[in-house]
This record gives sequence, structure tokens and C-alpha cells, in this order.
Amino acid sequence: MTEGIKSTLELEFAIFCIEGIAERHKVSGKKAYKVLKESGILDDYIVPVCDVLHTQSKSYILDDICGVMRERGVEL
Repeated sequence: MTEGIKSTLELEFAIFCIEGIAERHKVSGKKAYKVLKESGILDDYIVPVCDVLHTQSKSYILDDICGVMRERGVEL
């Protein structure tokens, strides 16, 4: 069970990731959010690893999230 976003850092990081994935896949932020939320990637991966991932480069973060998407069969 996920606890959701608990801090400003987690919220800002989640938005950064959503917008980055949207830009990379050339879709709207709304669509990226919906897919990441419905697949569980937002609540079960992005938010829980925020403390570790937010120290990495944008490219690394987006590559990592795209890898999780591939592993879970999630497409945009």
C-alpha cells in the first residue's frame, strides 16, 4: 500500500518526472500523469525513490523511469 506524496520535495520531483516523461514521449503532461498513476509507477516507484533519484541528472532519471515502464509493459 502506498502512502502518497508527503513533502514538497516529493511533489516537485513527481511533477519534474511527469513533465520530463511527457516531453520525452511527446505527449501531454496530463496523459503522462494518467499513465504513470494508473500503472502504479508514480506511487510505487517515483515517489518512494525520490530521495535517491533526485540527486541524479535529468537524463539518468528519465532513462530509469523509461526502463521501469518497459519492464512493466507501460507505453505512452
